[in-house]
Amino acid sequence: MVTQLKLGDITVDVILKDIKNVHLKVYPPKGQVRISAPVNMPLDTIRVFAISKLDWIKRHQQQLIEQERETFREYLDRESHYVWGKRYLLTVSESQQPPTVHLEPERMVLQVRPGTDAITRQGIVAAWYRDQIKEAAPALFAKWEPVMGVTVKRLFVRQMKTKWGSCNPQSASIRFNTELAKKPRECFEYVLVHELAHLLEPSHNARFIAIMDRFLPRWRFDRDRLNQLPVRHQEWAY
Repeated sequence: MVTQLKLGDITVDVILKDIKNVHLKVYPPKGQVRISAPVNMPLDTIRVFAISKLDWIKRHQQQLIEQERETFREYLDRESHYVWGKRYLLTVSESQQPPTVHLEPERMVLQVRPGTDAITRQGIVAAWYRDQIKEAAPALFAKWEPVMGVTVKRLFVRQMKTKWGSCNPQSASIRFNTELAKKPRECFEYVLVHELAHLLEPSHNARFIAIMDRFLPRWRFDRDRLNQLPVRHQEWAY
C-alpha cells in the first residue's frame, strides 16, 4: 500500500516494509520521490525525515530533468551506437547464421536472420553489451580486490533503470547496469570501485568517501563525467 505525503509542490510516495532503515529514492525521468520505511514508523516521523531531505530531493530532481537521453533506437543501418565511449554506425547484415554482433573500426555489425524485428534486434545487442561487461569485469576485479582487501563472490549484469550498479555486502555480490558498456572504460572502473567500497562501508557516509578518496582520487571527475553522458531511452510507466 502506498501513502502519499505532500511537501509543497513535491509528492512523496511512502511504502511501509519489513525493513530496519528508511530509504529515499528519486526516480527518472521526472523525479518521482519514494520513501521505503519500517512498518511501525509513524507517518509524522517519515514526514520530518522527508523535510530534512528536501534540498537533496530538489537537487536530484533537477539533475534528472536536465539529464540528456538517447533518442529511440530502431536498430537500422547507420544508427549511432556507443561501445566503451566510442561511436559506431550500425550495419545490419541478414544471414541464416546465428545472430552475432562484432565491431569494425567505425562500425557495429549486427548479423540477424532475415525478417528479424526491432525488438529481437534490441535483445541481441543488449545481450552483447552484457557480455562486454562480463568480459571486462574480471581484470578490474583482479586489479582492485587485492588493493582494497575485498572479494566479490557473485557478479550480475542486467539492465537497470535507476542505478549504474549495486552491492549486497552480506552476500558479497555486485550488480552492474548493462548500459555501462556504452560509457568510457574509466567510468565503468569508477562504478566498480564504488561498489567494491560498499563491501567495506555499506553507507554513503564520511568513511565511504574517505575510502573512495584513498583508492580512486579521481572518482568525482569520473562520476560527474558518467552522469553527464546521455542515458538510455526508456519508456516509464508510473
